Amino acid sequence: MTRRPKPAPKNPPPQAEGARNDTCRLYLITPASLTDDFPDHLAAALDAGDVAALQLRLKDADDDTWRRAIDRLRPIVQSRNVAFLLNDRPDLVLATGCDGAHVGQTDLPARDARALIPGLTLGVTCHDSRDLAMQAGEDGADYVAFGAFFPTATKDAPTQADLSILSWWSELMELPCVAIGGITPVNCAPLVTAGANFLAVVAAVWSHPDGPAAGVSAMNRAIADAPPPIRPET
Repeated sequence: MTRRPKPAPKNPPPQAEGARNDTCRLYLITPASLTDDFPDHLAAALDAGDVAALQLRLKDADDDTWRRAIDRLRPIVQSRNVAFLLNDRPDLVLATGCDGAHVGQTDLPARDARALIPGLTLGVTCHDSRDLAMQAGEDGADYVAFGAFFPTATKDAPTQADLSILSWWSELMELPCVAIGGITPVNCAPLVTAGANFLAVVAAVWSHPDGPAAGVSAMNRAIADAPPPIRPET
């Protein structure tokens, strides 16, 4: 059965000023715990280079904690023309003025999440599965996320993805794909060349020895220096 390419997303993360690579961009995910000075670190990171989106991830947090974090962080992110997305909580997006949500395979089904945030960005974790990615596209996802590509201590990764899934997806589909899992400036080049549209990182930025701003700068340099994808001739 021949799959037709999905249409381009209605709501991709907004383009930031000074983007350094037109085929792949940085996608930040917040660390496991947010310190009192995290808003300052976040502002410095976003001011250090091109970032397409920030995903707020708060595992096992109650609604009040979510809302307080959103109130503190959303203005910092959106004022810099960066998309502000919520992990696993599409139900809070509209009420809090966020730009969209990301759901996993054990969270609210993508089709139901899509109904909660019409016209806003929806991303779906697809691990290393082509079938899950196809289904996510059918269910209304604006991007699909594959991984983990490298060992990561951020969260338990149930699968290890191969570069071939990025190449396959980018050659057949217009829907953007995100690579995730243990990505650093040292190992990211093959992901860019394979066709990843976004690189999702946590530790490479927030645990950078010289601070988050240096982490963003290092990731942007590595993305810009990576060989671009080789697109098949049509």
